[in-house]
Amino acid sequence: MNTAIRTLIADDEEGPREQLRAALQRLWPELDIVAASRHGVDAWDDFLAHEPQVCFLDINMPGLTGIEVARRMGATARPPHVVFVTAYGDHALAAFDAGAVDYVMKPVEDARLAQAIERLKSRLQQPAPDLQALLKQLLPMAAAAPKSRLIQASLGREVKMIDPQDVVYFESDNRYTRVVYTGGEALIRTPLKELLASLDAELFWQVHRSVLVNSRSIASAVRIDENTMQLTLKGREEKLPVSRQFQGLFKGQ
Repeated sequence: MNTAIRTLIADDEEGPREQLRAALQRLWPELDIVAASRHGVDAWDDFLAHEPQVCFLDINMPGLTGIEVARRMGATARPPHVVFVTAYGDHALAAFDAGAVDYVMKPVEDARLAQAIERLKSRLQQPAPDLQALLKQLLPMAAAAPKSRLIQASLGREVKMIDPQDVVYFESDNRYTRVVYTGGEALIRTPLKELLASLDAELFWQVHRSVLVNSRSIASAVRIDENTMQLTLKGREEKLPVSRQFQGLFKGQ
């Protein structure tokens, strides 16, 4: 009996998203489509929730592009195999033709999708490629850090303007995101997954579904046992949890 392959698809347009879902279910019945994400931010959140083995990512999505999502996926403990979905004429096509990253074009044709599926089936027997390194090599322009916006936090009658560079870490619950910065702390209503789209991924590392930390504030990563790791912070007493998915960020050299 074949084991279902957990799969995520992401496209901000409903028509192409559902067309791809139907084509995959027709051509690869063993797939278990665990998420059909509506944009890049949802795709990243759904990836953390479901840990799919295969991801079909639209390149041009609002918030986080498919390339940005793939790069984040590549930093986790179990990166997926990725196929990009793109429109004709996208600047990334030439790079993908020359590299080890597969793609299909909209509208998705059965013959081309079947070809990508056959490649995926063979690649699933091997570890996923280093997506971070590969995408930086293929698409150096896409690696540019986004411009971080000031964070506006309400403190009574005052609206505090917080420079992201001053943030030590963000910690979210179901209602608020706690912003701990060098001058104190504040609560904002912006969910952590939405903050990701406006922050520099090279500076702010997600280490848990509810925690995003300024990498410059990390003093050390301490392994408590086989499955548990904590971060110690420079000049602070609190410890931050590192979930299994993100422990690969701290490998040592």
